[in-house]
Amino acid sequence: MAKPILAVDQVVKSFREGRQEVEVLRGVSLEVFAGELVVLEGPSGSGKTTLLSIMGCILGPTSGQVRIAGEAVNGDQPRSMQLMRRNRIGFVFQDYNLFPALTALENVEYALTIRRRGGRSPREEARRVLEAVGLGDRLNFLPKELSGGQKQRVAIARALAGSPPILLADEPTANLDSATGAQVLDLFRGVARAESRALVVVTHDPRVRGIADRVLAIRDGRLAA
Repeated sequence: MAKPILAVDQVVKSFREGRQEVEVLRGVSLEVFAGELVVLEGPSGSGKTTLLSIMGCILGPTSGQVRIAGEAVNGDQPRSMQLMRRNRIGFVFQDYNLFPALTALENVEYALTIRRRGGRSPREEARRVLEAVGLGDRLNFLPKELSGGQKQRVAIARALAGSPPILLADEPTANLDSATGAQVLDLFRGVARAESRALVVVTHDPRVRGIADRVLAIRDGRLAA
């Protein structure tokens, strides 16, 4: 039986607000397998972005366990979490998180340099993935010279670069027009199937549901039955 490439087990996440402890996630368990595209949906404040951040080793859980490729993630060790993010996870942030002083090509190339993957040179690989998301004519543009949709595609290209086995995306089509959104969704679906990567997407976009293997709903910090 195949083993999950990403698993969370009874994950709880609490934040302190003043004198109160606010529980955002309440015992979430989930397994994601290579080649699978899973959609997480839920209302604002339901905990879906917090769960995505824990899966992506950006946040550590208050309790519970996260495993990536069978390896337990220690949320109390920032260096360990950083290495896991760098080597195994591509993250598409809703607010892009691009370096304003770097061109589209340089933003993706920088991410590849950090990952230190073999194969193509970082510049060659950066060019390839930017062309794949339709930005071959915007390689040398700075973020301020790009539209919101174009900046989102740079962020997606950066996540795809270097072929991390897990891709996590927070509203990846929110700033894309219909044609570009469809192109990105086709790319996601193709990557999951052809390259056996696991994708977890937080979204309100009904188009993403149409290509998902599973759609999971979060309500009040729990996965809905």
